[in-house]
Amino acid sequence: MTVEIWSDVMCPFCYIGKRKFEKALEQFPQKDKIEVSWKSFQLDPTTITDPSLNTIENLRAKKGWSKEQASETIAYVTNIAHQVGLQFNFDKAVVANSFDAHRLSHLAKTYNMQNELEEKLFSAYFTEGKNTADHETLLQIAAEVGMDLNETRDMLNGAEFTKEVHQDVERAQQIGVRGVPFFVINDKHAISGAQEPETFLKALHTAYNEIKLVDLTGNDTAVCGPEGCDI
Repeated sequence: MTVEIWSDVMCPFCYIGKRKFEKALEQFPQKDKIEVSWKSFQLDPTTITDPSLNTIENLRAKKGWSKEQASETIAYVTNIAHQVGLQFNFDKAVVANSFDAHRLSHLAKTYNMQNELEEKLFSAYFTEGKNTADHETLLQIAAEVGMDLNETRDMLNGAEFTKEVHQDVERAQQIGVRGVPFFVINDKHAISGAQEPETFLKALHTAYNEIKLVDLTGNDTAVCGPEGCDI
């Protein structure tokens, strides 16, 4: 089974959705048969990295919110995060373009470390207040999950995986993704948003039951087709 997750590092509900999906996986008996793939999505490709500007100030400027509106929204999201065991420090979060972080995620996939890297990126952005567009920060995160530093540095300094990021974004547009997180199970079942674990679990069971008969047959002997019967 495959689960594709369109997400952005700077999306709070993507981190919350990750936790809720993981809670569903813990309850899914066939979790070892699931391959999770993270897909790139940029909420704002025009974002200019500015370590002097925190996320709250940036939101107020972009949305035209008052200080009170911003505080209420941040408190609301922070509380939801707390309910799933996450600590959000929006006052420390650095405004950063996520393009290079997405490229790094694609490199991590070649190491089979994509999920671990995504967790580190989310934590760096929302909890630790790190600049997730800074190459030294990304190198440190890559090292923490066990990626090769020389290869990672060369990738960040070049243009590798640029095409893959754009392809993810284009595919999101083709299948109608309007917001993230967005989950697609077995290219068929779509779930939008940070839904409750029960919703994810139900979708996983549904998708698994659709392929269970194929899994149980084991092979295609003792069947008849246009060319005759296999005996």
